[in-house]
Amino acid sequence: MLVQPGAAGQRPDNPAVMESMGKMLLMLGLAMAALGLLLWGAASIPYIGRLPGDLYLRRGNFTFYFPLTTCILLSLIITLVLALFRR
Repeated sequence: MLVQPGAAGQRPDNPAVMESMGKMLLMLGLAMAALGLLLWGAASIPYIGRLPGDLYLRRGNFTFYFPLTTCILLSLIITLVLALFRR
């Protein structure tokens, strides 16, 4: 039975693969930390999550909340920021 390179349970022989994987995991971790800090700080921004158009329904012991306007606004801001970084 032949085992293909990179098969499950085998280490790659190429150190460049391990180095690039390490860099990718480091960048992913930093991105997650940045996102966590952003979300933590977003709680203190006034009106985020309470804009007109955000859906909030309460019926007895059932509550449904969907921040529609907030999602659209954040999507526009993120799109503009990413468009600026592309240039």
